[in-house]
Amino acid sequence: MRPLAPLLAIAVMAAPAPLAARDVTLAVPAGTVADVAIGIARATNASIVIADPALGRQKVAGIKGRMDAADAVRKLARSGGLQAVKVGPNAWRLIAAPRRAAAIPRARVPRAEPVSAAASSAPPPEVEGAPITVTATKRDLSFTEVAAQVTLLDGDVLQSGGVGGTEKIMQRAATVSSTYLGSGRNKLFIRGIADSSFTGPTQATVGQYFGDLRLSYNSPDPDLRLSDMERVEILEGPQGTLYGAGSLGGIIRLVPRAPEPGETSLVFSGGASAIASGEPGGDVHATLNLPLAGETATLRLNFDAATLGGYIDKPLIGRRNVNRTAILSGRAALRVDIAPDWSADVILLGQDTEADDSQYADRSGTRRLVSSAQVTEGSRAQYGQAQFVVTGRVGDIRVKSSTGIGVQDLTERYDATAPGGPPRLFRQRNETRMIANETRLWQPVGESGFGWVLGTSVIDNDNTVTRGLGDLALIVPVFDLGEGGVIDGNARLLPAATGVSNAVFEITGYGEASYRLLPRLTLAAGLRITEVELGGGGEDVSRAAALAGAAITAKRRETAYLPSASALVDLGDQGRAYIRYQEGFRPGGLAVAGDFVRQFRSDHARTVELGGGWGQPGRGDFDVSASLSYTRWRDIQADFIDDGGLPSTANIGNGTLWAASISGSVRLAEGLRAEAGATLNDSKVDEPVFFTQIGAALVGFDVIPPDGDVGRSRVLAAPRLSRIPNIARFSGRAGLQWSREFDNGTALSADGWISYVGTSRLGIGPELGELQGDYLDSGLIIRWGRDNAGLTLSVTNLAGSEGNRFALGTPFSTGRAQETPLQPRTFRIGFDTRF
Repeated sequence: MRPLAPLLAIAVMAAPAPLAARDVTLAVPAGTVADVAIGIARATNASIVIADPALGRQKVAGIKGRMDAADAVRKLARSGGLQAVKVGPNAWRLIAAPRRAAAIPRARVPRAEPVSAAASSAPPPEVEGAPITVTATKRDLSFTEVAAQVTLLDGDVLQSGGVGGTEKIMQRAATVSSTYLGSGRNKLFIRGIADSSFTGPTQATVGQYFGDLRLSYNSPDPDLRLSDMERVEILEGPQGTLYGAGSLGGIIRLVPRAPEPGETSLVFSGGASAIASGEPGGDVHATLNLPLAGETATLRLNFDAATLGGYIDKPLIGRRNVNRTAILSGRAALRVDIAPDWSADVILLGQDTEADDSQYADRSGTRRLVSSAQVTEGSRAQYGQAQFVVTGRVGDIRVKSSTGIGVQDLTERYDATAPGGPPRLFRQRNETRMIANETRLWQPVGESGFGWVLGTSVIDNDNTVTRGLGDLALIVPVFDLGEGGVIDGNARLLPAATGVSNAVFEITGYGEASYRLLPRLTLAAGLRITEVELGGGGEDVSRAAALAGAAITAKRRETAYLPSASALVDLGDQGRAYIRYQEGFRPGGLAVAGDFVRQFRSDHARTVELGGGWGQPGRGDFDVSASLSYTRWRDIQADFIDDGGLPSTANIGNGTLWAASISGSVRLAEGLRAEAGATLNDSKVDEPVFFTQIGAALVGFDVIPPDGDVGRSRVLAAPRLSRIPNIARFSGRAGLQWSREFDNGTALSADGWISYVGTSRLGIGPELGELQGDYLDSGLIIRWGRDNAGLTLSVTNLAGSEGNRFALGTPFSTGRAQETPLQPRTFRIGFDTRF
């Protein structure tokens, strides 16, 4: 039988379908495809046919662990670079995988199993009918079982045309928007849930995750390089039941490719870029997968380095192309099989982003891309995280525990020069330390139609903001330190300004379950209970402010209950419709207002969503998803500018938001697919904002003296805010992908897109009333080559639009209108290869 297996089939007849669906423990040793297939077939009573004798003679890794026949066959296909085609109940045919023309949505779609298991670095595409599993649901629901708007972005697509960061996500997801202060400094928004333009003590409205652990708590987007990603999953919010605080708008989950046992591979890519009217740049990427100790341990290493050319001029300080940015990033993952069905992962990741200067320009003037700032406004963002993850199963119950330590430091410099005054510099440093653990048990939805997840989460987060402000001519060198002060990036000492520290300890229990009540109706409900302990105090508080009696410390507890409920209706093989209720919140904290430190309250959002869709994204002849949501947002936390020109934080009132989104794609011809997406947002704050001024130095809210009474010397009613800031009423995108294979084994592909971002307002209050947005962006990527090597040409900002992505560069009133233009038209020539 064994000699004939490569020629014909592994002819172990299929068992009845109910038996085939059961998981079994496999321990099939490495060998040829035929040998491993025989082992799988005998253990699972499956029928596996190998079409070509040459395919059966290939050497592949063994198959170990607890899984069903379908999972085992798919794993074998990935290991051998094959494609598994299901030909009947518990029966498969292994064939040669089609060559991938390029990394575009049709070239590779998300695979059926949870990608957090064992993922290949370059798996072949599967049959389009295989289900897509959304692992961000925390209980491995298929795409058609998720009662929410989900966006799935393939890792190869995000890496095509060169490794990038969060901007790659925004190019392909119309519902995601951002501020544009610079890499490592931005805030992200989803579904119209936005608070403000600055990075302060407020927790983000979007939760960002690497695997199962949060990247940050109340820090900006670290803008990690999206290299060697399996995919990125975006769940529109709120997502309070599963993800807790800081998921009002939704969550963005980065799913890295896991170490692949038994595979030794090296992927290398790079490129050089040229910016119109700017400096050149370059990038390089490498991924190494290396088995250790046989097949029981595997190491996967990633390295990225990039230099982004500058294009902003500062004639007043005699510099051109000042905003050059250097990025250095690395990641290491070690996976060890500690027992059958159990594995442990150690993950280390870090990134250093240094910008020589800011990327904003003056809105008026005869010259474009010019800033009249009189100081250097560089920044440096450093991020690091270590994770320890244990994954396993006990019978049908799956277990995962993730523990991590994260560190994020951001140093920013701003021009604080007053009109007609001497050059003045403001420096702010935001330091965050976070320890987190999440442990959960879950059971995927089975034949009974019942599935559930139970979990706990603990987060200990400390954040400190220190500030310095002074005239450049009066700043003393470091060797004249004296008392107080903050050292800036040029080894000079700035006089210290009031800062603030915030500490949050959060402990949580959550659960969610779903049940198929009727053949086409599934009901789900969940609850999260979070106990939050908040603490903090002032940093470098002036003696005058202390004598004024303002409280500079605070400590309190909050308990949040975040329920969820949904009903999902199956409309046949392709369609679904759902209604969902969900809540989210952010805890309060302390903020700086002038020389004082004051409290702001927690905010809370409740959302009702109606949605549905047809088909699965990027598959078949046609697919579409749409949703309509209404959100009531109470005690909105947002930032504003105080009397001293510094950003501060307060509760600005209650708001309501309507959001509608639609996305889909259609196959126009063989190798040609079009896709599009759009979002519409309408929001308002329906209660007025009140400011309290104490003396001449403070504009803020709820200034609390030691006795706890609120001191108010004058109350000013601010103008009513009509819309939530930073969110355009309308945004949309459209894309077109084309590919063609040639007889010589090469392929040519093209991926182009265009996006529009409508008008929005910068922030809260008259100082931040500038309009922004209303611009077009576009790009094109062309690749020619084989699956293991190719050349690419990419162009971004095809039309050379200047636009205004963000109407802020420095928060200080400097007497000039500001804008953040699009990066000018940029050409990149690159290569990619794998061994």
